[in-house]
Amino acid sequence: MSDTRISGKPAKPGRVPPKIVILGAWKAHRAILRLTGGRRGLWVATPTTWGTLRLTTVGRKSGKRREAIVGYFEDGENLVTLAMNGWMAPEPAWWLNLQAQPDVVVELKDGVRDVHAREAVGDERERLMDVWRTYGDYDAFAAKRPNPTAVVVLEPRS
Repeated sequence: MSDTRISGKPAKPGRVPPKIVILGAWKAHRAILRLTGGRRGLWVATPTTWGTLRLTTVGRKSGKRREAIVGYFEDGENLVTLAMNGWMAPEPAWWLNLQAQPDVVVELKDGVRDVHAREAVGDERERLMDVWRTYGDYDAFAAKRPNPTAVVVLEPRS
């Protein structure tokens, strides 16, 4: 889809906090997770709320371990997230890292999983976006980004 929105519908850009607030919230979330030894900061997705997971990638340039906390929901055995970077224009570094090395580890509230990342396209993308829309007005926020927001599927590795 070449449209900057998630759906083809026109959307007014949503109100997003200033970048400094978004970055501060990310740092605070990571600190809570670290300081509590993982007891706080991750939560399980339910049919009515998205969950959070810690994604560990390898830096595509540095080769160093990188961690990000992202929202997700479950689609069967798969985990689904959005490469949205706080609705700011640049692609999130974790998504660029996944494109370079898609086999990664995620930590959920109930344990660790080895996964393979890929971008959802076509009908699958639209179906998964319909689920994201049940959690909020993502079309309005996606209108702030100059590029489409990737829907990322994390499939179990055996």
